[in-house]
Amino acid sequence: MNAILVQAMLGLNNGAFYAMLSLGLAVIFGLLNIVNFAHGAFYMLGAFVALIGLTQFGGWIGVPDLQVNFWWALLLAPLVVGLIGMLVERTMLRRLSGLDHLYGLLLTFGIALVLQGFFANFYNTAGTPYPGKPEILEGVTDLGFMMFPTYRLFALVFSLVVCFATWFMIERTKLGAILRAGTENPKLVEAFGVNVPLLVTLTYGFGVGLAALAGVLAAPIYSVSPLMGADMIIVVFAVVVIGGMGSIMGSIVTGLSLGMIEGITKVVYAPASSTVVFLIMAVVLLMRPAGLFGRE
Repeated sequence: MNAILVQAMLGLNNGAFYAMLSLGLAVIFGLLNIVNFAHGAFYMLGAFVALIGLTQFGGWIGVPDLQVNFWWALLLAPLVVGLIGMLVERTMLRRLSGLDHLYGLLLTFGIALVLQGFFANFYNTAGTPYPGKPEILEGVTDLGFMMFPTYRLFALVFSLVVCFATWFMIERTKLGAILRAGTENPKLVEAFGVNVPLLVTLTYGFGVGLAALAGVLAAPIYSVSPLMGADMIIVVFAVVVIGGMGSIMGSIVTGLSLGMIEGITKVVYAPASSTVVFLIMAVVLLMRPAGLFGRE
């Protein structure tokens, strides 16, 4: 039982990353109808922005001692990657508006390959450790039933706060109502003086910014690698499908739940831990094709 509890907590930590990534995917698909296969690449890009800011940024601007520490990276990486995402939306994705989802999928898949190949030219695909974990988050915290790494606990709590704050903004605020209305009936919303194209661009930037934020949080735990997004995106798409494409709460709940299930499976039957998510996806699609929280 103790081993199960330990793995459940570690799985919940992984589930928090699944939730943040699937949340960004759900925001982009639910509000913009774009199947963003480049989401994993933006997650990777967030981690690399944090790594480069810590190790190379000072040398680039001629101030070797200047570093972008972890706390600043949490703020700056989502902004930088969000701006890149907005540029992608304005220059490429907007041209596919009204076309079949397959075109957006192929374009974003190509973008992911380009970004992955670019960083693979300069960094080891086996991964580069991120050395900037704050000292205050070093060590372990006593949870009663286990000693849990303090940084992992911080990443879990921080991810949950971001996820539920995003859900509240989209589902319970006036801004969220305008966002939803702008995607369902853009002509009507524009008649009320709302700049819908700008709204779409900002929404896409926000979605990929969430992926970058998850990348910064993951950097001190996993090695920063050009392949880290490709390794994660398949599982995250499964999470989104199970929760329901476009469902904000579905992405959060499903991401956390599947992370725990994956962790517990490592104790019960370890060989199945890498496939249990896809087995659950198959069962859910057979019983409820729209996903657990999705609409038919």
